[in-house]
Amino acid sequence: MSERISTPFDAESTASDVLAGVDLTGRRAVVTGASSGIGVETARALAAAGAEVTLAVRDTAAGRRTADDIAGTTGNRALHVAPLDLADRASVAAFTANWDGPLHILVNNAGIMGSPETRTPEGWELQFATNHLGHFALTTGLHRALAAEGARVAVVSSVAHLGAGVDFEDIHFHQRPYSPWVAYSQSKTANILFAIEAHKRWADDGISVNALAPGVIMTNLQRYLTPEELEQVKASVEQVGVRWKTAEQGAATSALVAASPLLDGVGGRYFEDCREAGPADAEQPREGVAAHALDPEAAARLWEVSEQAR
Repeated sequence: MSERISTPFDAESTASDVLAGVDLTGRRAVVTGASSGIGVETARALAAAGAEVTLAVRDTAAGRRTADDIAGTTGNRALHVAPLDLADRASVAAFTANWDGPLHILVNNAGIMGSPETRTPEGWELQFATNHLGHFALTTGLHRALAAEGARVAVVSSVAHLGAGVDFEDIHFHQRPYSPWVAYSQSKTANILFAIEAHKRWADDGISVNALAPGVIMTNLQRYLTPEELEQVKASVEQVGVRWKTAEQGAATSALVAASPLLDGVGGRYFEDCREAGPADAEQPREGVAAHALDPEAAARLWEVSEQAR
């Protein structure tokens, strides 16, 4: 691996800081899960830079409210709202079938965390189905649009990937006891493995794919946590000295990966705090990238498994 990439930005930078002075006029972007949390601020920063942005959301009413808010704060009215339920194969297929023309920026931002054991009609565990399989089907379904003029794909993972690799023998918890946190960690590792393999396969098409961790932010993602669990999370974060971010700061690394010219031609990597992450270190338990998330054999195997699920 070549030298790790750093930028002038850091954990305190915001998405608007990262894209200040960047002109995205004529560029088309899709942000999944753009009606709450860091998805909103990622879409806002892209719109402020002049991009035409589609908010791909489950709740289109919330999406329209968000689009109106972004238009009001940026002056950019080139905002669209489209329905997308990543856990529903028909919904993903409809989105990709309805997309027309080139796509320059895709931010795979939507996700769920720590949900009770829930399965899709196919029997897939919901977090893996939503966080990985849905985004895999979406991104591969949009490949032709992405390849038309070269594009960036930003895959939002999490520091939680450190907690587990992908258990290829029992991805969907049919044999092992279900753990919401192991399931979440597994899905976030899958996000990174997907970015590695997608970039390997698509770099010659002019498509750059990278994964990222946004940092620790209080958003709607925590909706499945009990008050006790939320307090435990807060205590563990404070214990290791990690600072909570605002949604604007949480969106900064997404904006960097999605649109900053600083990363032109860069792919197959994992970023955090607006820089490429180093190897995970037990001394720093909430940062870095795990070896299991960079394993090229696991990345290739995950692609095959995901193709079979489309």
